[in-house]
Amino acid sequence: MSTDIKTKQKLTESIVVSNREIAPGVFVLKIKRNLDFKSGQYIGITTDMDVAPRLYTIASGTDDHTIQVLYNVKDDGWLTPRLSEHKDGSTIFMTPPEGDFIDDESPSWWIASGTGIAPFASMFRSGLIADKKLIHGGRFTHSFFFEKEFRPVLKGNYIRCCSQEEGEGLYNGRLTRYLQDIEIFPEDCRYFLCGSPEMVVEVRDLLIDKGVPFNKIVAEIYF
Repeated sequence: MSTDIKTKQKLTESIVVSNREIAPGVFVLKIKRNLDFKSGQYIGITTDMDVAPRLYTIASGTDDHTIQVLYNVKDDGWLTPRLSEHKDGSTIFMTPPEGDFIDDESPSWWIASGTGIAPFASMFRSGLIADKKLIHGGRFTHSFFFEKEFRPVLKGNYIRCCSQEEGEGLYNGRLTRYLQDIEIFPEDCRYFLCGSPEMVVEVRDLLIDKGVPFNKIVAEIYF
């Protein structure tokens, strides 16, 4: 759990701009921006230089004035209970952005569960909108983070799959069941998956069984 020397050398002080709970146990942290990044990349965050940072995908657009991350508080975790208590103007520590979960303007499907929506929020906010289909799985009606941004723009290309509750405009069932009911998947696009290990593996296998080539699938797992 302690920070190794190389990682510690990468850490820089960062100022919290805001830290708001947007759903039960789910927060959006905004940090004063002092670096460039590509949408889809992640950063490491810690509240203590001597404790190894945890990785979070950036959710803000590339032209936004803050670095934004989406996180859920894990009661048995070390970082998130402490992070959730940070106030505006407080200091945390951050590593430079890394990662190659990068999309472009070619057609693609974005498939996410839970807070795995973060990289797609960044892509969307960075202007990647045309030829994109976003499918988001969540347990409850409050699980569809940033939906007020997605719905009016993506319209029918924004699908919310809710497994535990019913609601207007929601697909009532798991994300994987929604995908299972699709007979033919487009051949001219890539499929980006982001979420829990179970979701990513299950959806990847489902897509392959449906005829999607392995090299058309790009995955990022959240632990």
